[in-house]
Amino acid sequence: MPPPSDIVKVAIEWPGANAQLIEIDQKKPLSSIIREVCDGWSLSGSEQFALRYADGPQLYITEQSRGEIKNGTILRLAISPTRAARQLLERIQSHGMDARLEALKELAKLSADPTFATEFINMEGIGTLARLVESGTHFGEMLAFTLTAFLELMDHGIVSWDLISLSFIKQIAGYVNQPMVDVSILQRSLAILESMVLNSHSLYHRVAQEITVGQLIAHLSNQEIQTYAIALINALFLKAPEDRRQEMASTLAQKHLRSIILNHVIRGNRPIKAEMAHQLYVLQVLTFNLLEERMMTKMDPSDQAQRDIIFELRRIAFDGENDPGGTEKRKAMYTKDYKMLGFTNHVNPAMDFTQTPPGMLALDNMLYLAKLHQDTYTRIVLENSSREDKHECPFGRCAIELTRMLCEILQVGELPNEGCNDYHPMFFTHDRAWEEFFCVCIQLLNKTWKEMRATAEDFNKVMQVVKEQITRALAMKPASLDQLKSKLRGLSYSEILRLRQSERMSQDDFQSPPIIELRERIQPEILELIKQQRLNRLCDGSCFRKIGNRRRQDKFWFCRLSLNHKVLHYGDLEEPPQGEVPFELLSDKIPVSDIKSVVTGKDCPHMKEKSALKQNKEVLELAFSILYDPDEALNFVAPNKYEYCVWTDGLCALLGREMASDLTRSDLDTLITMEMKLRLLDLENITIPEAPPPVPKEPSTYNFTYNYG
Repeated sequence: MPPPSDIVKVAIEWPGANAQLIEIDQKKPLSSIIREVCDGWSLSGSEQFALRYADGPQLYITEQSRGEIKNGTILRLAISPTRAARQLLERIQSHGMDARLEALKELAKLSADPTFATEFINMEGIGTLARLVESGTHFGEMLAFTLTAFLELMDHGIVSWDLISLSFIKQIAGYVNQPMVDVSILQRSLAILESMVLNSHSLYHRVAQEITVGQLIAHLSNQEIQTYAIALINALFLKAPEDRRQEMASTLAQKHLRSIILNHVIRGNRPIKAEMAHQLYVLQVLTFNLLEERMMTKMDPSDQAQRDIIFELRRIAFDGENDPGGTEKRKAMYTKDYKMLGFTNHVNPAMDFTQTPPGMLALDNMLYLAKLHQDTYTRIVLENSSREDKHECPFGRCAIELTRMLCEILQVGELPNEGCNDYHPMFFTHDRAWEEFFCVCIQLLNKTWKEMRATAEDFNKVMQVVKEQITRALAMKPASLDQLKSKLRGLSYSEILRLRQSERMSQDDFQSPPIIELRERIQPEILELIKQQRLNRLCDGSCFRKIGNRRRQDKFWFCRLSLNHKVLHYGDLEEPPQGEVPFELLSDKIPVSDIKSVVTGKDCPHMKEKSALKQNKEVLELAFSILYDPDEALNFVAPNKYEYCVWTDGLCALLGREMASDLTRSDLDTLITMEMKLRLLDLENITIPEAPPPVPKEPSTYNFTYNYG
């Protein structure tokens, strides 16, 4: 007979004594259990003790967290968090440097525990650490442990960052500004400044006064602190007032941030880790978001300066053509030229730029093309303006719609997604990457228009094809704009048609009754194959990022299913694994039998918390949670859509529920189509023995019925 669900069997260790094997009754108060354990070793004062996990983060067990204890867990009897906090606080204020160093080392480790952190903070521990830093008397390891403990304690969100003093900020900024500082101190100082900027509006201004972009860029040559430096640059960029962002962008350009990142990070001799990829993505998003103001600015048809830009486009395209003398003749000529330029409103083309998006951004792109790539601009305009077969590509209309499309593809104006690493190396290869990207794409559009032999009625169809060409090319992650051009050359209109044909099932060929019957026969076995694949992926396991109050550097955890599909194992990791993670390294586990359900998106407990980044649409689409007994949740944010689908499908398969993700539907269609084609191909390859010549008869019709087995 299995033991009651509220009884767990554990081992409890104490230094210098044999472990106790006991049964914990979850209905009994935790203090009573600790008293019984202390009595087993004849220890008095049980109220001075507590239980901690022996493995993993070694967190304290509280009445709130005791439900996470599983059968077979190894625990350790330890001094209580209150007593530990008091002892450590006394030791870090002692005069003996060796004793202080050991105390700070232990504090740095314990500060990640929320129970201990609460007690230490209640004893004014953060103030004590801040004063140690402000004194400027700590260096090397001692300072590194002090900063680590401070950062971990603040990360719990118990104390407001607004309480931090100006002298503390100056001291931390001083470490960043000094030329020769230990790497571990630099890492922690940069991380502390990043958290200040992200968590406090007032501290942003103080940090911005103490730290210059030039000082941060100087650290990018050091591979050990590159990620921390870019993270702080991003934080300052993100929190800067709108009127300061353009100024900051100009400073970054003057300091050659782009080329330094390209040479020292993207083309460096180390692979780019997930955290660095995320920071590059954030920088890319923030840079493109500088275009939002122009994108949302309508053209004022009465503004002569804005109208002069359109005149300049006309002049460059039709240079050398003298204006006629009369006003009416000049007006008629301008109207004709604006029509040849492809504007929708031939009389007043300024009206074409009154819709947002793309607003004035489209005009900026067109002017850049006309001035910086004049030969390309005049060739596109003139070769289309001279056509008389209704197949001319309207440059103006296309440029405006293309700008709107590129803003949509690159999500201009959207906040960075906390879980996204989708940066494009090619955007770091040119100071005017956006404009150059537009110039490449407008040439693609003109080429595709000709390949499709399109007319004005086909405008939307052409734009759909061009969008597909661009998104497919971007998915290949070209390393440069030249590589982008090469990828796009390979994605001609005929190639897009071929890809579409190969990626979808021909409805005409697969709607006959025998084929539908065959499909229904095949589907269960294909679903079983997909189910096994999903479960195998869960057994391999996946790495997930921890998401807390601030962006934590290199905080990961791993989860995998046991080979017998009965237990989910999970635990913290220092960095993403390079290979298989053994079950022994994963200290926590959840029996599959305890799982109640799997929820996604806004129904997840961790998505109900109020956080700007967590409420990002893309994060919501990657979030899922396992709800298990007793009323606990294991929360996930998948690194990408594929992992999200694999895990949610796998968990549904594990619980005997329907797999309903887009990935499963896509895989099901693809595999069924492949299997049907193979079976039909086998039928076509059957050799029919030759029959004797038939006696000539009147022509007749033969009906064949195939039995697809």
